[in-house]
Amino acid sequence: MELQGKHLIGGRPAAEASASTFQGAVAATGQPLDPPYHEATATEVDRALRGAEASFDALRGSAPDVRADLLDRIADQIVALGDALLERAHLETGLPMARLTAERGRAVSQARLFAQLIREGSWVEARIDRGQPDRQPLPKPDVRRMLVPLGPIVVFGASNFPLAIGVVGTDTVCALASGCPVVVKGHPAHPGTAEMLGSAVGRALEAVGLPPQSFSLLHGAGHELGLALVRHPAARAVAFTGSLRGGRALFDAAAARPDPIPVYAEMGSTNPVFLLPGALEQRAEQIAEGFIGSVTMGVGQFCTNPGMALGLEAPGLGRFLEAAGRLADATAPATMLYAGIQRTFDAGLQRVEGTQGVRTVGRSAAGTAGSAPQATAAVFATDPQTIEAQPHLKEELFGPSSIVVQCREIEEMMRYAESLEGQLTATLHGTEEDLRTYERLVRVLERKVGRLVFNGFPTGIEVCAAMHHGGPYPATTDPHFTSIGTASIHRFVRPVCYQGFPDAALPEELRNRNARGIWRLVDDQFTKDDA
Repeated sequence: MELQGKHLIGGRPAAEASASTFQGAVAATGQPLDPPYHEATATEVDRALRGAEASFDALRGSAPDVRADLLDRIADQIVALGDALLERAHLETGLPMARLTAERGRAVSQARLFAQLIREGSWVEARIDRGQPDRQPLPKPDVRRMLVPLGPIVVFGASNFPLAIGVVGTDTVCALASGCPVVVKGHPAHPGTAEMLGSAVGRALEAVGLPPQSFSLLHGAGHELGLALVRHPAARAVAFTGSLRGGRALFDAAAARPDPIPVYAEMGSTNPVFLLPGALEQRAEQIAEGFIGSVTMGVGQFCTNPGMALGLEAPGLGRFLEAAGRLADATAPATMLYAGIQRTFDAGLQRVEGTQGVRTVGRSAAGTAGSAPQATAAVFATDPQTIEAQPHLKEELFGPSSIVVQCREIEEMMRYAESLEGQLTATLHGTEEDLRTYERLVRVLERKVGRLVFNGFPTGIEVCAAMHHGGPYPATTDPHFTSIGTASIHRFVRPVCYQGFPDAALPEELRNRNARGIWRLVDDQFTKDDA
């Protein structure tokens, strides 16, 4: 498709009202890419969100099968964009074509997964407590509840997953699945990719006959657009994946509204790996290979990248460090998503290297692609005292690097675990005997993280019903919710209770006859029977 460099508002390309423009760039060279994109104005923000608000009743009132068809059509349209989508995303992000092909597959499959979820229907969590008018001393009222959509959702496309957590990523598809209209702020590092994906949603809405105002895409390179979207009175919730600074700014703006709204921000995490003695003794080199693969996956640009590892001083830890250093040395340099991320990563590496008490275990040679520098993989080692004295070492460094902390005793490892801020993940490599011996460590980590991984690595998230991609602050702004998997739909709904309503006036899912055949909790028993 021919890119127009325009917003998509109510299913139509919007005329440029702003003289301020920006362009995407070739990640490997910095060369600007056509077309230029205009910064969205306050008028366009208002049009998009007022249109979303106007479409809400029709979208939430549509049959689940219609919304499921919409998601299937979105998946079809993504596939129909063909290699042109992958080629544009490759130019704008520098991500390899093989990675982008896999990511497109994830975007398509998660759209179909949510279609399946809402066709089945039990996600609404219908609960029915039937009335008992003859109960003494007081009659029991008939009480029923289910989940209903919130309203227009503001979605911020992520830089590191342009397809799977972008314009048609999990945030958008689960919001539409629930019956919520969506206004997306495309990421300015890949506006062409965003425009192509936005057009796919527009065509899918037209095909199923749902209001075109149910989806809009706005472009902007500055912070003003994001704040304007969050502050708009029609917005009912916000989904964000990015930095702690950016997520916190949106969270604070939403909290300062006359009517605060939830911001579901997935932000910073170092995802520590705990190397227990039994595992290191048995397979130190094998663990090191998986560890470096996880650290360097996607040039380290994953929110689940393991940025810290801790192990007890022993021959096994020495073997792990030797193997990890050798593998880091041999890792080819690679292009990062955009120049700003590269500069921040390089500055962070210099700061870590310049910290007294930190030594470099392995680092790949510098490289360039075109005229742009590439990221080098690095592994460092230090001791717990240095970590405690230099707090910046515990901060997330977004890129292919990690620090290994050599602990003399388990209490040093425990103190580190106790000092952790909220994390998305923590990983333990050990034996079953290790788990028994160090059970206290597991109990501490349960308080600190959203996902515990045993004898694996945190990168490569499975999109499924049981997945929880979240964690205590500052990993996210609300540890109760996940941004990946079917449970992520709960971010954009709320319970409504109906007391004493006649059967015909109830939503279909709460009526006595279970016409949709969903699972319901009726008088404290799960059943698919009629009430």
